[in-house]
Amino acid sequence: MRTFFFILSILTGWLGAVCAERAITLDEAIARARGQSVDAAVAVNELRTAYWEYRTFRAELLPEITFKATLPSFNKRYNSYQREDGSYTFLRDDNLMLSGSLTATQRIWLTGGTLELTSSLDFVRQLSNGVGNRFMSVPVALRLNQPLFAANDVKWNRRIEPVRYREAMANYLSQTEELAMQAINYFFNLLSARQDYAGAAQNVANAEKLYEAAKVKRSMGKISENDVLQIELNLLNSRSALTKGESNVRSAMFQLRSFLNLPDDEDLIPVEPAVANLPEVEYDDVISKALEYNSLALNIQRRQLEADYEVAKARGNLREVNLFAQVGYTGTNDTFRAAYDNLKGNQVVEVGISIPLLDWGKRKGKVKVARSRRDLTRERLNKERNDFCQNLFVLVERFNNQRQQLSLAIRAEQIATRRYDSSVETFLIGKLSTLDLNDSQENKDSARSNYLNEMFYYWYYYYQLRSLTLWDFENNTPIETDFKSII
Repeated sequence: MRTFFFILSILTGWLGAVCAERAITLDEAIARARGQSVDAAVAVNELRTAYWEYRTFRAELLPEITFKATLPSFNKRYNSYQREDGSYTFLRDDNLMLSGSLTATQRIWLTGGTLELTSSLDFVRQLSNGVGNRFMSVPVALRLNQPLFAANDVKWNRRIEPVRYREAMANYLSQTEELAMQAINYFFNLLSARQDYAGAAQNVANAEKLYEAAKVKRSMGKISENDVLQIELNLLNSRSALTKGESNVRSAMFQLRSFLNLPDDEDLIPVEPAVANLPEVEYDDVISKALEYNSLALNIQRRQLEADYEVAKARGNLREVNLFAQVGYTGTNDTFRAAYDNLKGNQVVEVGISIPLLDWGKRKGKVKVARSRRDLTRERLNKERNDFCQNLFVLVERFNNQRQQLSLAIRAEQIATRRYDSSVETFLIGKLSTLDLNDSQENKDSARSNYLNEMFYYWYYYYQLRSLTLWDFENNTPIETDFKSII
């Protein structure tokens, strides 16, 4: 045991000279992974991108006011002019033009058309052939541009975009739980590495003690040369395992520090978590919560809507009929004020039609393709949903079974440790063979490793359930966050 503590003191002293020790619990690692890891920053940026895309969509539904102006436009050139007899000549054009307009545009949610309310003023000053000013005013003009058979993209986007944003929020919550799963993985890797190293150090200390005792027994003729060589071989193997264990500790610590975005000068000491008494879960309850809160349901809904939208667009492209209408008033005069007197009507009604008479079935083919893709999407979504339910059923079974597996591993680790300690003492008094001693050591190391492995899966399965259901089964509440503060 003196050698064991000597080795630990050397390692602790060497690490202490380089790094400052810091104890870290599993809850602390999970909290830091959610809030300060590099992957957490990526998840936040993805959420912010989805938020501003949704804000942009909402803004497109509101009126947009635009001011346009030309200040000024100066022309000094020759323009072609056709005489009454059909011949062309060139006339000198020398003028200064100013124009401005204020337009309010609103998309019509019900029909998908566009409504514009415009007020404009144009000014021209002729600089050649006699200086003169001319104003033209349009105090008010109302314009309507309405596709009659095309798909109403406003209506479809109003159905799709809110689902897309809710899906992004659910994805963010799932990502935070997946970050917890990664933190659990790195945390237990380091914990196992440190435990393996401590076990290897203890094995070295015991092997040295046994080797010294074996040499004394050999000199007394109580054991064979083969037993001494076997014990010496065990000592060499234990020292080799100790060296490998030190390398594994450094590697696992580097991975955890890098993931949690911690400084390199901290020596992390993972605190073994207590065995939590998490509640058992029922599949029916789990699947209902998953279908309600998980992003899968929203993803299915969004992709189904997008497939239906593609069919609607293909059908709308079979023919194009656009209605353009404008009503308003206009006036013109040599002075600014007079340009707003004696206004006259300014009305335009135009219906444009584009119907393919012969396209060799191209447009109808696109409709067929869109419908086939929609049907294919439905089948894929049904398969994804079934696979999700199946995987969730397996996960529920594993989690509920893991509690018993962990209990058995705890008991096995206790028994294996007691057996090894007893084997060492029994060997020292010459009542145990080296084969039995080696077997007890291997069982002790294996039981300890299996205990930590079972505890890892216990926590890992639990947080995997949380990530898929977005439900806190321990507190029986949905997993929520303050999205406003994050964004």
